[in-house]
Amino acid sequence: MKLDSRILEGRFVRLEPIGPANREAVEAALASDPEGWAIMATNGGPGRFDGWWAAADVRVGKGEPVFAVRRLSDGQVVGGTGYLELRPEHRGVEIGATFYRPDARGGPVNPDCKLLLLEHAFAAGALRVEFITDALNHRSRAAITKLGAVEEGVLRRHKITWTGRIRGTAVFSITDEEWPGVRAGLEARLSAF
Repeated sequence: MKLDSRILEGRFVRLEPIGPANREAVEAALASDPEGWAIMATNGGPGRFDGWWAAADVRVGKGEPVFAVRRLSDGQVVGGTGYLELRPEHRGVEIGATFYRPDARGGPVNPDCKLLLLEHAFAAGALRVEFITDALNHRSRAAITKLGAVEEGVLRRHKITWTGRIRGTAVFSITDEEWPGVRAGLEARLSAF
């Protein structure tokens, strides 16, 4: 299983591999909601973007594509997302490190991004795609559930966030067997926009 880093385009978004051409736009999107980083494991907001970018660059070097999320309706970069924890020997991967500007939340951006990322992963041979989030991040947990992912439980005292808080991590997944139904659900959601 190999996930290539290429442009993925849907009805509402285009996922562009990160690079020098979109660095400033990604930085601006990630700086748009400093308070939104409070519950995240890492921080790519104001004053911390260089570290976020360097870590994303390392992930890309390990074969884990990281994308700028460009909204097609206005051409604006509204966030970032990508793949983490690629496990080719087990044909599994995590989709995460997702952050959107506040004005891009709650509409078609997230379901379109996830449709593209899931399609790419399962087409590459994934058996399992995971999503993890802070157990306290109720907005993120609701969004992941709405995608059609199954919540598997909470890993207790799993990570130490950039603020020093010890967090529990809620784990979700979608398997290749569930993917056709999840894809149909996402396509139906997107057709309503």
